[in-house]
Amino acid sequence: MSRYHTLIRYPSITEKNTKLREARNRYVFEVANDASKPQIKEAVEKLFNVTVESVNTMMVKGKLKRMGRHVGYRSDWKKAIVKIKEGQSIARFGEV
Repeated sequence: MSRYHTLIRYPSITEKNTKLREARNRYVFEVANDASKPQIKEAVEKLFNVTVESVNTMMVKGKLKRMGRHVGYRSDWKKAIVKIKEGQSIARFGEV
């Protein structure tokens, strides 16, 4: 079970992602950089007791950040958009 928690770090809750969830039954998660689509599918199915229809992933590049004269970058991270079967939902998704 802890293996699944290391693959799926936490849900991404933004206004855009909330509209995507309500309109198309898709949920967005931040996942480990080395996680594959089959691993993400298995983890979501086991953790949330739902049936996953598809998984789309993308790498998000870290942004340039400045603090005074110091310059650095945020870390790159991987995003997964998971479509679940019609009629199912992930309970307390916004409260996690």
